[in-house]
Amino acid sequence: MFVNVARNGLMDRMAMALSGLCVVHCLASAVLVTLLASAGGLLLTPAIHEVGLTMAIMLGIVALGRGVMEHDFMMPSAVGSLGLGVMAGAMTMEHGLAETAYTVVGVLILALGHDLNRRAVI
Repeated sequence: MFVNVARNGLMDRMAMALSGLCVVHCLASAVLVTLLASAGGLLLTPAIHEVGLTMAIMLGIVALGRGVMEHDFMMPSAVGSLGLGVMAGAMTMEHGLAETAYTVVGVLILALGHDLNRRAVI
């Protein structure tokens, strides 16, 4: 069963969906912080970012690692790893426009890696 899930790219699609949720979260947080400083602070809780990045790393290891093993092509994994690195680096920044921009760029790079991985499998 796991082989069928891996072959049809479900893990990569799940990872891409998580990337999309991350972009929505980052942009919504920036807007809410700007509009409603006290309510927006809830979305900026460090635990949310730490859990999200941990989930992204775990999905990345499984989906991108499986891709390398299955189709012997490193580029999707390298692109995805770059995206994870940019996202992790953004977590070290102070909350604001620059942090949001770096996170969104990292998420887009990670999603590109998962898309390349998904297409290489098919």
